[in-house]
Amino acid sequence: MTSPRKIIFVTGLSGAGISTTLKALEDCGFEVFDNFPLSQVNNIVNEKGYEGHPIAFGFDSRTRAFDPDNLNKIASDLKADILYLSATNVELQRRFSETRRKHPLAQDRTVMDGIIHERKWLESLISFATLTIDTTDLSVHDLKHLIESNFADHLASKKMAVTIMSFGFKHGVPREVDMVLDVRFLKNPHWDQDLKPLSGQDEAVQDYIETDDNFMPFYRKITDLVDFLLPNYTAEGKSYFTIAFGCTGGKHRSVYLAEKLSRHVQAMDYHVTTRHRDLR
Repeated sequence: MTSPRKIIFVTGLSGAGISTTLKALEDCGFEVFDNFPLSQVNNIVNEKGYEGHPIAFGFDSRTRAFDPDNLNKIASDLKADILYLSATNVELQRRFSETRRKHPLAQDRTVMDGIIHERKWLESLISFATLTIDTTDLSVHDLKHLIESNFADHLASKKMAVTIMSFGFKHGVPREVDMVLDVRFLKNPHWDQDLKPLSGQDEAVQDYIETDDNFMPFYRKITDLVDFLLPNYTAEGKSYFTIAFGCTGGKHRSVYLAEKLSRHVQAMDYHVTTRHRDLR
């Protein structure tokens, strides 16, 4: 059974931000159902009079008769997107400690044991997810902004949502990306004392990076690749795509490349979100 409406199943690890995501989707115009029994999803989706309204369901290990394989089957039948939220074990443990809430799978065990057990139980969902978001380094505000950026305009335009981000390798590679591009081979403004305090959003830094003989040949290859990939991913039905540029600290080279490519992709008439993970 299929439905013409936009349907999102929000799921993932307890404490990773499912409730925050659902609230943000509600602000984007979705009808939202949290912790809703899987057995009742078809009834809600096919209720007469609401066919054109986008709808989001939140499912986690608290959900009655929750089962990852069954959730994936229902999502497939309804052609629903699965949005999977995760975070590191340490961060999830910190969040449960701060809120003093019990982990749903840790009634008779430690919080960490519950987290590990749940992660293993839900592991199969990751391969079926349309979009995955690691919320480890995201504040509640950051997560809301990310959801709104990906879904509000994307929902209105019906176009693929493209996220282009920068990061620093010394802070770790982001987990939620589709493509990682290492730009550490370019001249590093960090070693110029006048440029070190600035970022890739500053014109002086951008001019410095572009003096590298490798910059334009690299950028042309990237735009050629993006020009080829995005229409083909769109034709395949892919709704979300994330590209990440990485340099050493995530402040200069990766920031400029992310900004520059974002403008290029916007000109291709895609909905683009630009995010600088490590720019403070």
